[in-house]
Amino acid sequence: MENGDRYVAEVLGTFALVFAGCGAIIVNDLYGGQLGLVGICIVFGLIVMAMVYSIGNISGAHINPAVTIGFYVAGRFPLQLVVPYIACQLVGAVMAGVVLRLLFPEHESLGATSPAVSVGSALAVEVLLTFILMFVILNVSTGHKEKGIMAGVAVGGVVALNAMVGGPLTGASMNPARSLGPAIAALDLSSIWLYIVGPVIGVVAAWPTCRWIQGRDCCPPISEGGE
Repeated sequence: MENGDRYVAEVLGTFALVFAGCGAIIVNDLYGGQLGLVGICIVFGLIVMAMVYSIGNISGAHINPAVTIGFYVAGRFPLQLVVPYIACQLVGAVMAGVVLRLLFPEHESLGATSPAVSVGSALAVEVLLTFILMFVILNVSTGHKEKGIMAGVAVGGVVALNAMVGGPLTGASMNPARSLGPAIAALDLSSIWLYIVGPVIGVVAAWPTCRWIQGRDCCPPISEGGE
C-alpha cells in the first residue's frame, strides 16, 4: 500500500467525519431542532461506520489523531507514519470547517465543541469517552486497521453511544481533529486544549487495559511496511 493512498484516505475520511457530524449540529440548530441529540449522535456514528468500511483497508480509517497515537502506543503503528497521519487528519478537518463556514455563514460555532460543565469534569469526560472508544477499537481491529466485518458497527456504535452520554456535557469530541477543524473556522480556540489533552490521555490509558485483558494478542508486532 502506497503511503500517498493512506494519506489521501485520512484527509477524505476526516473531512467526511467533520462535514457530516458538525453539519448535523448546524442543521439541527438552524432548522428547528429536527434532528435532536439522538439524531446528531446517530449521524456521527453512521459516518464513522461508513468511513471504516470505505477506507479501513487503505489507511485503517483512524480519522482521529488520538486513535493514531493510541495505535502507536500499543505498538501497532510505526512512528514514521504518526506525524503524517495526524497532519492529514488535521488538514481534512480544517477543510471541512472551512466548507461549513462557506455553506452556513450565519452559524456562529459551526458545531465546535465546548464544555457545559466545569473544566475538571469536562476533561474527565473526554478522557473516559476516548478511553472507551480506543478500548473498543483495539479489540476489534487487526493491527492498526479497523477492517473486521463488524468493526465498523462496533466503532460507529460506540461513537454514537458515547455522544449520547457526553454530548450535552462536552460535545463528546473524542477526537482533536473533530474539535480543531470547526474551532479554527469559527476562530474560537478558547477550550481546544481540553479536546487535545483529554483524548490523548484516554487512548494512552486504553492500551494497558487491553493488554491486561487480551494479553499479547492486544499488541501484535508491526509487519514490514507498517501494515
